[in-house]
Amino acid sequence: MPRFIIEREIPGAGQLSPDELHAISQKSCGVLREMGPQVQWQQSYVTADKIYCVYLAPDEASVREHARLGGFPANAVSQVSSIIDPTTAE
Repeated sequence: MPRFIIEREIPGAGQLSPDELHAISQKSCGVLREMGPQVQWQQSYVTADKIYCVYLAPDEASVREHARLGGFPANAVSQVSSIIDPTTAE
């Protein structure tokens, strides 16, 4: 299944409390349950003013629908074409 990186511009994201991050995560998981197993959230990275999320989904439209239903921004959605890491250099 294709993998997507979603950039969410959320001013002050790095200052969100554990309770706020918990609530956001619960909302996302609730929407995913409603959508069915075709969209899967793998993980997210929180920075000062953005959250970068990694999703598996059949297409970009499904990722954007999750954002719309959850009320989350999806400022950029990019499909991953390759994954590299230090072992790629070997």
